[in-house]
This record gives sequence, structure tokens and C-alpha cells, in this order.
Amino acid sequence: MPLAKDLSPLEKTLDITFKNIDTLRQALVHRSYLNENPDFNLGHNERLEFLGDAVLELVVTDHLYHHYDLPEGELTNLRAAIVRGEMLSKIADELALDDFLLLSRGERKDIGKARQYILANAVEAVIGAVYLDQGYASAATLIERVIIAKLTDIVAQGLHIDTKSKFQELAQEKYRVTPSYEVLREDGLDHAKHFVVGVFLGAKKMGEGTGSSKQEAQQHAAKEALEKIEKSDK
Repeated sequence: MPLAKDLSPLEKTLDITFKNIDTLRQALVHRSYLNENPDFNLGHNERLEFLGDAVLELVVTDHLYHHYDLPEGELTNLRAAIVRGEMLSKIADELALDDFLLLSRGERKDIGKARQYILANAVEAVIGAVYLDQGYASAATLIERVIIAKLTDIVAQGLHIDTKSKFQELAQEKYRVTPSYEVLREDGLDHAKHFVVGVFLGAKKMGEGTGSSKQEAQQHAAKEALEKIEKSDK
């Protein structure tokens, strides 16, 4: 059986001492690792990810409800901005989760979009592990410290704005055309898909975006299109 990594540095970063360190360790086990190490004594982290995702959404929703007097749609956009994969993978980098992840040799070599997806899922799994081992209050404290703290920057940079809706309004007002979206490329395994989407006004491509979902790629494509129009208007 492979030697277990010392997780005390991660506990220090999280500011949590686990009652059962294997709960945290399991949050860091990717499915691919077990394919190469079938005798490993723990399962993969997908159930903890499922749990952590629900805890994260509840804590963020509760915070937004009590601190932002905004309509439902805007609250939803804010929540989506802070729990999306791109943001969570940045949180994973800040927590140095990659140093502790147990991956197959193949997954370890991949440092692109697929790794970001794995890291984002690991953040949710760690939250699930904290919830199981320490309870809701500790999980909420961690989420507030490392994730909700990013809300101020998200609002300041307008990262929560629905760029698809904004671009559609602008396109209809300026060109009297409704944008259409087309998947230009799609690759990756089922659990780590990568999409490249183009946004078009008629036959003219206005922007291109990438993402781990079609929706994310569409938002990025719309953002690029908006930036092009804004530059052309200057």
C-alpha cells in the first residue's frame, strides 16, 4: 500500500484539527488513483464532493440572503459566480490542495482544464469532510473565510453579471439580431469535459469561449463579444 501523505500542513492551512484524519484524506483521493492502487484503504472522494457541494451552496445562499438586499435573479448570479469551477480551482490553489491530491500518473501529468475541474471538486470534497468530522458551524466558518471572502472582489469586478443576457440586449438594440451559440469543439472524458463555443450574429462570429460546461463556455464567448463591441465603439 502507498505511504500516506502527512496532512498536518493542510490541517494548519484549514485551521482545523480533524478527529479522523482519514476523512480529510479521502476527500483528496481521485477515482483515477484507485485504478492504479486498488489496495488503498479508502474510497474516492465523489460522495464527499456531493455532500460538500450541498453544504457550500447552503452556506453561500444563507450569507447572500442576509447580506445582499437584491432580487432573486441577482442573488442567483452572485451565487453562481462564487461557486463555479473556475473560482473553486483558484481556492484550491490558495489552499495548496494539489500538493495533497492522490491522482493517477496520467492525471498528475495533465495540468490543464481537467486538473482545474479535479481541484474544484476537491474543494467541495474537503468541505464535505469538514462537515462530517467537525459539523456545520466549522464548515460554514471555513467557507466564509476562504470562499465568501471573495464576494467583494466578485461584485467589484462584475464577475457575477450574466454576460449572455447583457450581450443579447446589446445585440438586439444595436444590430437587431439575436445571438446564436455553436459548440465548435468538445473533448475530454465524461467527468472532465471541455467545450469551445462560438457566439454569432448571423454568420459573423463575434466571440469564442471555453469552459467545463456549454453554459460556462457561452458566458465566456459572450464576454469576449461584449469586449469587442466596446472597443469598436471607442
